[in-house]
Amino acid sequence: MIVVRELSAENWAEWRDLRLAALREDPAAFSAKLADWQGENDAEPRWRARLRDVSFNALADLDGVPAGMVSGHLSERGDKAELLSMWVAPSARGRGVGDALVRAVVRWSEGRGAGELMLRVAGGNEQALVLYRRHGFVKRPLSSEAASCEHEMVREAHRA
Repeated sequence: MIVVRELSAENWAEWRDLRLAALREDPAAFSAKLADWQGENDAEPRWRARLRDVSFNALADLDGVPAGMVSGHLSERGDKAELLSMWVAPSARGRGVGDALVRAVVRWSEGRGAGELMLRVAGGNEQALVLYRRHGFVKRPLSSEAASCEHEMVREAHRA
């Protein structure tokens, strides 16, 4: 069973454990590096601030075990959102966790009135491209801010 939970700064330790696992397992998938969050940078106030400063943070539990994470950020005007830092543990891949996380961030962004949700995918991550296409994301030309990634994708909000 998959349960997606929105997090607050109080959940910093759970977020920390999964985020460090993600940076260890798939370092090329993120702009941050494991070393950026270790040593003196591995401090409770910093982890709490990360959860407070990003608009939406969620963990997915698979059979009661944290198995994936996603964040989303709303633009200042609130008309656009960005899916950030999505990761699914290798043992949970292909079991619906990624789908559940994408649906959660789509619901969150549309619920706040964002007209589009964008994301960036590192080169070579074909599984992620397939996942995002399945949820209505399409590739678009890279913006200047996306120069370090291979693909930029966008999903227009579905209006009722």
